[in-house]
Amino acid sequence: MAEARPLRLLALHGYRQSARRLRQRTGALRKALRGRAELVAIDAPHPLPAGAEDDPDGDDPPRGWWFSGPGTFEAGEAAAAPAGLEESLSTVAAALAEHGPFDGLLGFSQGAALAAMVCALRARGDPRFPVAFAVLVAGFASRAPAHGHFYREPIALPTLHIVGDTDAVIAAPLSRELAQCFVEPVVLTHPGGHFIPAAAAQKKAYLEFLERFCPGQGQ
Repeated sequence: MAEARPLRLLALHGYRQSARRLRQRTGALRKALRGRAELVAIDAPHPLPAGAEDDPDGDDPPRGWWFSGPGTFEAGEAAAAPAGLEESLSTVAAALAEHGPFDGLLGFSQGAALAAMVCALRARGDPRFPVAFAVLVAGFASRAPAHGHFYREPIALPTLHIVGDTDAVIAAPLSRELAQCFVEPVVLTHPGGHFIPAAAAQKKAYLEFLERFCPGQGQ
């Protein structure tokens, strides 16, 4: 028997955030998952260009996983020439290889959208992404036609989708639309906005979902 360990989740922050900022914002969640799962956050490879709206209480540059326009990003934009996604997929693959083993992904906002793309590649057998599941908070499907191939077939990887009913950044219908891209998604709604919830009801849902997996299952 392998020595028991908590599940390890690679955590992908939102647009205009950073790994440090995500760690700050997931204190309650990490406490709720203590002993069952640990989160390891990484930075997106693209610092936002000078003049982009900055994180007012952060000392590290805000970052993004890809851009829908020159140095900008809008989740609802059907970008004709999205830029930066391949570098981000390579960054995730490198983190999984160098800091693993990881069992799953946790993504927030643009990080959840990226995690869904990783799930699609994993479901097709891409060996760079040995993960068994994903938790997608405030996720969405990219509108860029160049990214359409990620969603053409139902994605056969277990997922928990967290949807904020009053999310003003990623509207709830966008997150529900992403969930429909998956086979048998688990969807949890909460009454709040654009954040990673960790109240009692959400803690129960996280733990019930994670109970389905054993460390090392995705390797």
